[in-house]
Amino acid sequence: MSRVLITAGASGIGLAMAQAFARQGDEVWVTDVDAAALDALPDGIAGRHCDAVDEDRLVEVMGEIGALDVLCANAGIAGPTAKVEDVDLADWRGCVSVNLEGAFLAAKHALPAMKAAGQGSVVFTSSTAGQFGYPNRAPYSAAKWAIIGLMKTVAMEAGPFGVRANAICPGAVEGPRMEGVLAREAAAKGMTRDEVYDGYAAGTSMRSFVEAEDIAQMAVFLASDAARMVSGQVIAVDGHTENPDPKV
Repeated sequence: MSRVLITAGASGIGLAMAQAFARQGDEVWVTDVDAAALDALPDGIAGRHCDAVDEDRLVEVMGEIGALDVLCANAGIAGPTAKVEDVDLADWRGCVSVNLEGAFLAAKHALPAMKAAGQGSVVFTSSTAGQFGYPNRAPYSAAKWAIIGLMKTVAMEAGPFGVRANAICPGAVEGPRMEGVLAREAAAKGMTRDEVYDGYAAGTSMRSFVEAEDIAQMAVFLASDAARMVSGQVIAVDGHTENPDPKV
């Protein structure tokens, strides 16, 4: 049985991860800023209110949990939808802060105990936006690229202590968050929601969006003994994205 912490774990991909780990009997904690979602967590998953970039609160939560076997640094926001020249600096900083600094802080405070124990797995949630340039998504794309650099550095630093680090790159994931992205991109491009949706799907070999459960199952695998020699890897779960937005 592993002790697992998932940031932004009360809904979406994070909740799917939490449920997948809980199903196999792990002790699972999640942090989130959504109080209502935390109150609605299923039995067997413990929730703690914590902003991803509130370092003091994060340290408090991790102190309460104790040493971790698995950290899923999953917190993220979509950020603004606009061309580079139209992105407000405050919006840029807000997006990069949650997506990148949140991952950094979670890893920073989980790693010492993992290294001391001689084992552990850190799973970062990046994105296919961390593999391609994405029109109208500069802050998000920049942060998700940076997460990959952070992950590879963690893998190199922590590997000699038996700690592994990997990054999952989800593609377009069905759910409320992606619906918001579709709506904003449709408005920015003068297209319908369905046209934008079809553009994303057409850019994959599988011609489909993915489900949060697909991401969760990869996280469980990466944290397992079956992946004991998998570290420093960028693994896309995206139906093979060939072109992130062919309609641009």
